[in-house]
Amino acid sequence: MSAEGNVLGICVTTPQYMHHIMGITQAALRAGKRVKVFFTFKGIHLTKHPDFVKLANMLPPDDIAICAKSYNCEGFDSQLDIPKGLTNLQMRTQGFHVEILEECDRYLVF
Repeated sequence: MSAEGNVLGICVTTPQYMHHIMGITQAALRAGKRVKVFFTFKGIHLTKHPDFVKLANMLPPDDIAICAKSYNCEGFDSQLDIPKGLTNLQMRTQGFHVEILEECDRYLVF
């Protein structure tokens, strides 16, 4: 758990709720919170949503990532088809997800 007391973790496992993810992220950032978002399982389909780039641009590169394995399992190529707004360094593993869990004070799952 974070010593900072102001880190919100968001794990996205479903291909819905982008509007809610955006709204919660914006509200948390306005409140001075740090937000870390990890997309996995079917949630990686939201990387193709038009608002995904906006979300990626709201956060520092170290605070948003997707599970490369899930991305590949859903038929995407994690080497050649990196989502807009991300770099190859943001194609991560579940180990990164665990790091988010260790750093956040609050954690939401969609």
